[in-house]
Amino acid sequence: MPDESRTSLVRRARKINRVLAETYPEAGCELDFDNPFQLLVVTVLSAQTTDRRVNAVRPVLFAAYPDPAAMAAAEREDLETIIGPLGFFRAKTESLLKLSAALVADHDGQVPGRLDDLVKLPGVGRKTANVVLGNAFGVPGITVDTHFGRLVRRFGWTDETDPVKAEHAIGALFDKRDWTMLSHHVIWHGRRRCHAKKPACGACPLARWCPSYGEGPTDPVAAAALVKTQGPA
Repeated sequence: MPDESRTSLVRRARKINRVLAETYPEAGCELDFDNPFQLLVVTVLSAQTTDRRVNAVRPVLFAAYPDPAAMAAAEREDLETIIGPLGFFRAKTESLLKLSAALVADHDGQVPGRLDDLVKLPGVGRKTANVVLGNAFGVPGITVDTHFGRLVRRFGWTDETDPVKAEHAIGALFDKRDWTMLSHHVIWHGRRRCHAKKPACGACPLARWCPSYGEGPTDPVAAAALVKTQGPA
């Protein structure tokens, strides 16, 4: 939307978030977890795979390694076997072993509840840290994953492609208390309607406010066929 004022952008962005909240009232973290350690681990494992696949291995993983001390002491081959179905299992095993060891050595086996501490852990970046803060500790955070980044650019909220710059740009449009749920709303929409290659524009509740309307099929029937009832398998 050319020459949109800052005030107009903020109003439009918040309207879109309200509509997304109404469209996805059940939106939330799609990774299963029982405590901050589990959420930290499954978020690290979710890279380059789907939440459902991570959820499928979670029970076996935490039955074997219920806490950082147990995981830090794991035999590498045994851990690789459990997370093998998720892909990149050698690199992910290395991350989990180092991450768990750091929690034991530096944080008495507890997951810290501060961004600065989380991002110092092996294999943990801002995206993972914000997932953990927002969903395990109730600390507002914006999760800029591939879906979030794609959609906020389509919405015209920012042109930033750098995740950190996009996080700050979007954070400035919303009240801090809304950041975590905003992330869920946008990510759910990206997984269910606003797909990367063929967004379901003709079945989108945001059509009237979205400057990218028309990137996908606008015919309601064709678009409806693209809508998913849940995130990717």
